[in-house]
Amino acid sequence: MLKRAVTLLFAFVLCAAAAASAQERKNLQVFRDISEQVNRYTQFTIFDTVDASVVEGQVVLDGWVTMPFKKDELERRVRTVTGVTAVDNRIQVLPVSQFDDELRFRIARAIYGNSAFWAYAAMANPPIHIVVNRGKVTLLGVVQSNVERQLARSLATGFASFGVANELKTDEEVQAELEKIGQ
Repeated sequence: MLKRAVTLLFAFVLCAAAAASAQERKNLQVFRDISEQVNRYTQFTIFDTVDASVVEGQVVLDGWVTMPFKKDELERRVRTVTGVTAVDNRIQVLPVSQFDDELRFRIARAIYGNSAFWAYAAMANPPIHIVVNRGKVTLLGVVQSNVERQLARSLATGFASFGVANELKTDEEVQAELEKIGQ
């Protein structure tokens, strides 16, 4: 009987320790786990983008996806991350448009077909995302240098779009943002 009581007490202590460690997870750890969940989602393409912010377990998802089911699936994946207490899903679905679809593919071919970006094109989840909303193009993601950022913008402007917004970031800029989150 004493052995069983000790075993139950030990199990209770382990559960309490696990609950305490879940509460102590830092924003950066939760953010990295969310990032991993999004990047491992097989339906996530270069034409979708998701941003996340984490404050004490409260997650805000923002961005654009090409299909409605992706919005719900991404939220479901984020909810499974340890340390997430609530999710505010602000992801928007891009409108269906043959013009936008054609523009997406043409710009993707121009960027990832350029020899400067071949290494990115070979990745499972290429880092440059191309969001086209009613003819307006936004480049998002991460590149290694400012030269690559400008080259991607130059390649994207050669098409009949209504404008190109270049929101690509360099590795150094992303690292600085991650360090701010970790503080």
